[in-house]
This record gives sequence, structure tokens and C-alpha cells, in this order.
Amino acid sequence: MFLEAGILLAALGITALELAEAAAVGLALFAESRSALAFAYVAAGCAVVFVPAFLAAGAISLLPGTYVRLVGGVLLLYFGLRLTRSARRSVVRSRTTGFKPETFEKGLMYTGFSVGAVEAFEASIVLVGLLPQDFISAGTGFAAGVVLVVIATFALRSQVRKVKQASMKVAVSALLLTFSAFWFAEVLLPLNDVLLVPIFLAFAFVVYVFANRPIPSLAPRGS
Repeated sequence: MFLEAGILLAALGITALELAEAAAVGLALFAESRSALAFAYVAAGCAVVFVPAFLAAGAISLLPGTYVRLVGGVLLLYFGLRLTRSARRSVVRSRTTGFKPETFEKGLMYTGFSVGAVEAFEASIVLVGLLPQDFISAGTGFAAGVVLVVIATFALRSQVRKVKQASMKVAVSALLLTFSAFWFAEVLLPLNDVLLVPIFLAFAFVVYVFANRPIPSLAPRGS
């Protein structure tokens, strides 16, 4: 049986695109927590969506994507703001008492779960349209996309260990706030994923400035 190239490439493309965004959050959480559980939470979020998608490809297309994005956006906004304050505390500690490793908050791991679920849902919206046409081709494209993202994530895993904790918190909080803003905006109008880059850069700048602002007790006399 021959594979349908168009369906295979479409399934591969949407899977790799959406899971790459989830993997980016997983890498950031892994760098912060130094725990492989970060990837487990993201993978679990993806699994709870992809498994039903393949079991009931037709029914999942009827779920309201708007509500999923709103719930995901609220969660990411909450955890993104919490991590922004945590980044500030890390900077203050590094300037006063020195760096000390922290226990990663479980709530942020749950954020990884929600990111995995939302990204998987967005991929599933396309996959449920491809699966009834050619299940083998769509399934093969999906599997290839998953393998591609897993290999790329594993290759980058060792590099993120070298990043300082405070800097990683700035990046993670900016990433969470970026997805939150993007999903809220998508409720109102269709957006291109290319916009994620400038939105992330803007949030990264704002969070960095907030976290690294001068500490009053360390400011020069008279300032």
C-alpha cells in the first residue's frame, strides 16, 4: 500500500510545528528544574489529547477550541506572572546572599502539562481531518513529526544546563506570557505563528528589566 505524500507531509508538518512549541516549554522547564519530569508533564499533556484524537478522530473536531485556548491562556498568564516574580527574587538573592538552587514549583510543571495539551489539541484539529482520508499516511506523518521533535529536544537538552537560573526564569516566564497573549488574541482573530517571535522578544525584555531593576538597599547613598 502506497503512502499519500500530501497527507503524510501535512501530518508531519502540523505535528512538528505544534510539538516544537510544547518542546520549547519543556526545555525551559527542564533547565530551571534540572528534572526530566518537565518532559514527562509536557508529554502527558500531549498524550491525553492525541490518544482520544486517534480513537475518535471525528468527534474531537467538534470540541470548542476557543474555550481550550481561553483556559490555557489563563493558566499560562497566572504561572507566567508567578515566575516573573520568582525571577526577581533569584536576581535579588544572587546579589545579596549568593546563588542557591531552588526547588522547582510543581505548579509550573502543571503548566507544562497544559501547554502540551493545548498544542496537541491544535495539531489534532488538523489531524482529525487527515486521518479519515488516509489513516496510514496521516499516522506515519504524525509519528515522523514526533520523532523529529524528540530528537531535536534531546540534542538541545545538555545545552540548557549551562544557563543561569535567574536568566532561565526570565526566558521561561516570557515564554509562558507569550503563549498566553497569543492564545487570547487567537480567540478574537486568526494569527500567524511567526508573531510568536516578536511577542516573545517583547516579553523577554520587559521581564528582564523588571527582574534586574536596582535593589533599593544596595543603591548608592543619596540615590
